[in-house]
Formats: sequence, C-alpha cells, structure tokens
Amino acid sequence: MPPSSHDIEMNIFPIKEDSLAQGSSYTMREPLYEETNPPRFFDRLVDGFRRDPTQRITPEDPLDEIHAAEAAQLHRPILARRGSQSPHYYDVRLANLQTAQSHLARKLKGRHLQMIAIGGSIGTGLFVASGRALEVGGPASLLIAYFFIGCMLYCTVQALGELAVCFPVAGSFSAYSTRFIDPSWGFAMGWNYALQWLVALPLEIIAASITITYWNPDLNKAIFVTIFLFAVVAINLFGVKGYGEAEFIFAIIKVIAVIGFILLGIVLNIGGVPGGGYIGGSYWRDPGAFHNGFKGLCSVFVTAAFAFAGTELVGLAAAETANPRKSLPTAIKQVFWRITLFYIVALFLIGLLVPYNDPRLLIPGAASAAASPFVIAIENAGIEVLPSVMNVVILIAVLSVGNSSVFGSSRTLAALADQNQAPKILSYVDRRGRPLVSVVVASSMGLLAYLADLNEQGVVLDWLVAISGLSSIFTWASICLAHIRFRKAWVQKGHSLRELAFKSQCGVFGSYLGFSFNLLVLIAQFWVGAWPVDWEVQTSSQLAKSFFLQYMAVPVVIISYLAHRFWARTSFIKTVDMDIDTGRRDFNLPILLAQEAEEKRGWPRWKRMYKFLC
Repeated sequence: MPPSSHDIEMNIFPIKEDSLAQGSSYTMREPLYEETNPPRFFDRLVDGFRRDPTQRITPEDPLDEIHAAEAAQLHRPILARRGSQSPHYYDVRLANLQTAQSHLARKLKGRHLQMIAIGGSIGTGLFVASGRALEVGGPASLLIAYFFIGCMLYCTVQALGELAVCFPVAGSFSAYSTRFIDPSWGFAMGWNYALQWLVALPLEIIAASITITYWNPDLNKAIFVTIFLFAVVAINLFGVKGYGEAEFIFAIIKVIAVIGFILLGIVLNIGGVPGGGYIGGSYWRDPGAFHNGFKGLCSVFVTAAFAFAGTELVGLAAAETANPRKSLPTAIKQVFWRITLFYIVALFLIGLLVPYNDPRLLIPGAASAAASPFVIAIENAGIEVLPSVMNVVILIAVLSVGNSSVFGSSRTLAALADQNQAPKILSYVDRRGRPLVSVVVASSMGLLAYLADLNEQGVVLDWLVAISGLSSIFTWASICLAHIRFRKAWVQKGHSLRELAFKSQCGVFGSYLGFSFNLLVLIAQFWVGAWPVDWEVQTSSQLAKSFFLQYMAVPVVIISYLAHRFWARTSFIKTVDMDIDTGRRDFNLPILLAQEAEEKRGWPRWKRMYKFLC
C-alpha cells in the first residue's frame, strides 16, 4: 500500500518499496540514504520552464472534493439566460475557482508593493506628457485636472485594496468584473486592459530610444530598441521576484529625482540661483492661469488619467504577494503620498516655472524629452548638467513603465485564460511560477518598437493607442462598481464589515464618487474628441480622425462586450448569485484583529496617525 498523502513526516523521505509491511503504510519503513548527484545548471534551467506535474486547479484529495461539493451548495449555479440552449455555456464558478487557485509564485514582499504603489508607473505621463497638458490648459487647469483625477483614483484604489486583500486572485479587477458584474463585461475589461499594456511596451521602448537622441540626434534608434527590449524581457524572465526588485530600484530613483526637483523648484522660484530673479506667480498672471477656457481643462483630464495609469498594478500584484493582508493595506495608503507629493506639488511648481506659451512645449513627438517641462524648467535656470541628469531619470522611468507593461499584460492574459476567456495555452505557468507563454506573447509586441526609425511610425502607434486609450477609465470605473456590488452582496449574505481584513477608508460612498468621476471623464473626452480646441479651423476628415483617435476605445469595449455576451449567452449577475467565498481569505481574523487591537492600544498618538496615513 503506498504511503498516505496525509503522512507528511515520512513523505519527505524516499522509501524502499520492499520495506513496507503487508497491508500497512506505517511499519518497517526504511528511508533511502543513497547519495544523488545534483542536476546540472543547464538541466535546472530547462526544467524550470516545464509545468510542475503536482500542480492542480481542482482538488485531488477526496475530502477536499466533499468540501468543494458542500461549498457549491451554498451558491446557486449561475446559468445562461433562460430559454437559451447555447452550446457556449460559461461557467462562472469554475472561472472563480481557477483564478483563486492560480500557480503564480507568491514572492513579492511589502517593500516591493510599497514602491510599486508609490512610484511604479511614473513615466512619460508625468515627466513629458504634462508639458502638452500645460500648453493646452494652462497651469491652473493642469493643477485642477490632476487633483480631480487624483481624488477619483484615491477612492478607486481604496476600493481595489479592500477587494484585493479579501480576494487576492489572479487577474484582480478583470476577475472582479467577471465575478460581481457580468462575465462578458469581465471579458471586455480584461482584454481592453491587456491591450493597453501590450501597446504600451513598444511605445515606451520607442520613447526610451527617442530620449537617447537628446544627446545625439544622429544615433540609430534600432540599436537602442534592441538593448532596451532585451533588458525588459530579461527582467521579466527572472519571474515576479525579478520584476519586484527592478521596480524597487527604479521607483527609488524616481522618488529621489522628484523630491530633488521639488526642492530645486522652490529654490528656482524664489530666485535662489545666480542670475535668477524672483518668479513667484508671475506666469499665472502673464500669460495667464488658464488657456482655452473650460475646453482646455477638459482636454487635460485625459492626459491626467494617462499619467495615473498603472496605479492599479498594486492590485494585480496581490496574487503574487506573500502576505497580502499585511502588505497591501500599507501599499494602498502610499497612493495618497504619490498623488500629493509627486503630482500635485511637482506640477504646481512646473506651473510656476514654465509658461504655457513656451515654444519648446510644442516640440513634435509625445515622447520627446526635450518637450519635458521638468527639463525646460532646469534649462531656463541656466544649469548645464542637470538637464542631462533629468533625462537619465526620464529614461529610467520609461524603461520602468515598459517593465510594468510586460508584467501587467502577461498576468492579465494568463488570468483571462484561467477564466476561459482567452486561449488556454496562455495560462501555462512553469515550475518557477512564471506565466511563460503570456510573457512571451507580451514581449513579442515589443518588436513593434522597430518602427521607431520609420517616418510613419507615429501614425501606426497613434491608432494602436486609440484602441485602448481609455482603458484606465473603464478599469477604474469597473473596480468601483465591483466594490459597490460586493458590499451589497456581503451584507445581504449576513456578513459584517468587521469580518473584512481591510476596509476602504472612503467606504461605498468613495466608490460611488469614483464611479461618477470616471463617467464624467468619459463625457468630457467625448466633447473634446468631437469638438477639439481648434475645431473651427479643421476639416471634416481631420475632425473625424481626431474623434476616433480619442474615443475609439469606447466602441471597441462595447463590441467586445456584446460579442462575448451573444456568444456565451451570459447575463448580469444578481446579488443572490454572487460568489463571495471562493478565493476569500479568512486569515483567522477574530484572533488576528484582537491581537492587533491590543498592540495598537500601546501606540503613541503620532504612530496611530502615521499608520492611518501610511
């Protein structure tokens, strides 16, 4: 009789077959003490890419199967629409089970998540695209739009934190849309989010190659495209630990650079450099605080949303975090400091130091580092070395976002495959916990970066961006809606908020606010896309092109949703049908919360305030 799977102590030793007594798995056991040669490096490397044969999504132990059957009785099966006999039946409960039992490696630590949250996706959206936003709307519009989007995103990330701590599942927000809203909406959101990051990789690599030309415009971009693409792919092949360590280093550099710029900006504004006079708020008076009126303000909203894109990655990383209950709440709270310090304070100083009519803000190419208001502010002060230093920071920030794009797209594709919303091969996870096929697919999109040397590369990439240009807005709105519906189901099924390991500081009201703000941004984008700032001087074809470049993501999402809905015959998930048990972590909460409450009673007041904010 073979050894029992529950006999843990003896299972760690190999045993001789003839050392077992007849009819017994416990007597006369003699472990093997023979020395075995360790596998060679090449064999270990190749073996790491294979799937672990012991990994299973469905339970193997008979007792686990009984427990799973009992749990299934707690939820009514979520069926296709009544009267439909479609062969394309979509099993929501199986999708929930597979994302909850993902084999991704849980190797991210608290410090990784904190740096991913506070600086993980700071790139061209802040350092370069903010210059275009300044030119279109003026310094006051820049500040108002970024503050507006920042408040909306703070509410959204708090909602995401509550869901991710309770359900640290693969796919995060796309899985939440499938579970709490509609499987077809989860399909549309997942693919739209994956497309956003798939397109972001070649864009960021091209931006990095263009940044290099700041020092020498005659350099061949293809050489640097190869170097940067190889670096990004290599980092992601090291697995989630490699991604986490790289982002930790990149984020520290960006944090130090932004803090250094804030200090320098204060000195420059008060005239603290030789030959520089007091600037104060003179650029708010001449040329002015606003440009292009209310339409200019609405135009800046989308740029601000693009700059904040990627903040939700901290929720996507929950499925690969060693201890989500401890790490995620701290990381979620860091978003407050990211919004306040990096965006609001830094861009306020940019508005004081750079007038919106500076001709360098209109340099062609959204990735041109020469058009960065951070670089322009330093150049205006006549400091010779710092512009190059700032360009190095921009280069690192761009590569960091490229690194995040492979992580975000590969994990989303793998989660879509787990939910049977993408080809099954994309869910392949090797023995080191890497979604290998999805990483290869995501990395292959980087080959589009070789368009950098073509004259038409801008046209091609503009249309690629248009496909998923509003992806972040849809994703954030879906997170808020999923949180609202989760809270409703949580209370309806007899649970208390005290049972949640982490509660959104903004509550359900914050999710309603975030959802409403996202809808307002979509409305503002429609208005700006249909009637841009200079629409009076544009031809009909130019207006049509401008509209679809800015709003094409909306029909793409709607078509994806309707196509999957008619194919799989899904329906909107009712509150009574929502599965709030599969993948949920209980954490022995009553005991843990009691211990933490006892510990908090001994904290001084300053520490309580610090822990509340951080």
